[in-house]
Amino acid sequence: MSRVHVIGGGLAGLSAAVELAPQASVTLYEAGPVCGGRARSFYDKALDTEIDNGNHMLLSANPYTFRYLDLLGARSTLKGPGGPLFPWFDLVDNKAWSLRLSPGRIPFWLLNTQRRVPGMTLKEVWALQRLMKADDDATVAECLSGGAFSRRLLEPLAVSALNTDVAHGSAHLLGNVVRRTLAQGGRACCPWMAAHGLSESFVAPALRFLEMYHASIRTGTRVSALKQEAGRVVGIETSSGAVELGREDFVILAVPAPVAASLLPGLETPDQFESIANAHYRVTSGIKPRGVVAEAGFVGLVGGVAEWVFLHDTVLSVTVSAANRYNERSQEEMLATIWGEVRRALDPILEVPLPKEMPPARLIREKRATFAATPEQNRKRPGAATSCINLALSGDWTDTGLPATIEGAIQSGLTAVSALGFRSAVAESV
Repeated sequence: MSRVHVIGGGLAGLSAAVELAPQASVTLYEAGPVCGGRARSFYDKALDTEIDNGNHMLLSANPYTFRYLDLLGARSTLKGPGGPLFPWFDLVDNKAWSLRLSPGRIPFWLLNTQRRVPGMTLKEVWALQRLMKADDDATVAECLSGGAFSRRLLEPLAVSALNTDVAHGSAHLLGNVVRRTLAQGGRACCPWMAAHGLSESFVAPALRFLEMYHASIRTGTRVSALKQEAGRVVGIETSSGAVELGREDFVILAVPAPVAASLLPGLETPDQFESIANAHYRVTSGIKPRGVVAEAGFVGLVGGVAEWVFLHDTVLSVTVSAANRYNERSQEEMLATIWGEVRRALDPILEVPLPKEMPPARLIREKRATFAATPEQNRKRPGAATSCINLALSGDWTDTGLPATIEGAIQSGLTAVSALGFRSAVAESV
């Protein structure tokens, strides 16, 4: 039986390992104490509760993600409104509204003022066509037209999908997202979130699956070098010692771009990055929303620092994408600003208003959360195959055609498996 060494225990590595476990002997190396990368949960002492290190929303148009969850029997760990519903609050105009997409591909929602973006005109929708036809050099800003449709919907969606501002973000990448989601109709745009934490949905089930197939999972094991000879990887240097590889050994490198570049000198990878900030507030009195926000479990904010607010039983979790622009702001200032915005948006729809005084809070800044999704950086993304016949690359920074998302990470794991000649859902879908 072939042996595959998967280096990196984030979602890209877990995706590859899960795909390979039934058909090969798998060893997974993770430098940190736990797997999951940017999609995991942990217990926070300050808040005395479990939180996610980052907030993630899935859309129903993520076929590889839902296939991954189904393989693990974890689809039931997600929650969502069950339809294409997106509540919003405009902090500039102090206005709440909801986007309710039509189920099918014909966008009847555009003709209903109660379902579409308030204040928009139909001619603004042509921005979607411009995005889907954009070339590799175009930016999002060049494809948008001024108006409510762009300001209240396309701009915040672009920033959250690309984790890059619209002035520099790749229109081509956003166009690919639009093509898979809005262009396919509401059935492709149903939002889903982890009901009990990211680890419960994406990590713990994967580890149980791998253990069932007797995979070896080596956390706390850092890989420092790959030894190459005659176009093959013949050895792996780890913090636990050297591992010699034979003719039946394969390697998938599923580590962040800077780590991959250090292990493979000469490999071109994205080298500019954007941060994400996630604020978590512990509201011990409980959070009881009404109306569409209760139905959805989240609300999008426009015109402020906060972007997405996820409502849990006693925790409010807030995402701030493209957060390099806030690097100079202190943690205290960020938390206070976001708390003020959240109170403005949520108090009118909560059974009990949030306290004026900010509760216990935690701000997590991921300084290199994703590659900067600019046209220039997108061109630096390598494919899965390498010059070594038994080595493939995986990660949301590789050339998936998508921004750095959960779907892109999981897809990249499958692509790497296929590049090594093993069975993979990516190969089967071509």
